[in-house]
Amino acid sequence: MKVLVTALSLFFMLMSPQAFSRDTKHMLSIEEAMASPDFQERLDPNIGFYFGTQKHPRVERSLGNFSSNKKTNAFNKSDEEACRWVMLSAMLSLQDRVRKEGGNAVINIASYYKKNKVNSNTQYECHAGAVIAGVALTGEVVKLAR
Repeated sequence: MKVLVTALSLFFMLMSPQAFSRDTKHMLSIEEAMASPDFQERLDPNIGFYFGTQKHPRVERSLGNFSSNKKTNAFNKSDEEACRWVMLSAMLSLQDRVRKEGGNAVINIASYYKKNKVNSNTQYECHAGAVIAGVALTGEVVKLAR
């Protein structure tokens, strides 16, 4: 009986909201993420992605500003692994938007977690919890001169 009471107590402690409320902010390397095999395989090399104030060819036409807010299952993954996976998901969403709008790049990409804009050439913001990790990005879809 004592084992059952202990097990139930542990179960209810783990199921409490505090157990799932972790929201750890990470600032991670864009370069490392973009160099990973998953990004290399899944992102179209004909679409340009320019973060922060990175230099890019001349803009021929702006097609609008768009955002991507993605979440992923972080259970049983390191924060970095979950963040890299959800960053890829956010990038794929922007890539889909470029194709839909007829552009060839996204410029001025910034992290946009909970509408807090973080503009960086080198890092993206990811928030990881016990169960979910999230990345939100915003950027301008454009047609660049090539």
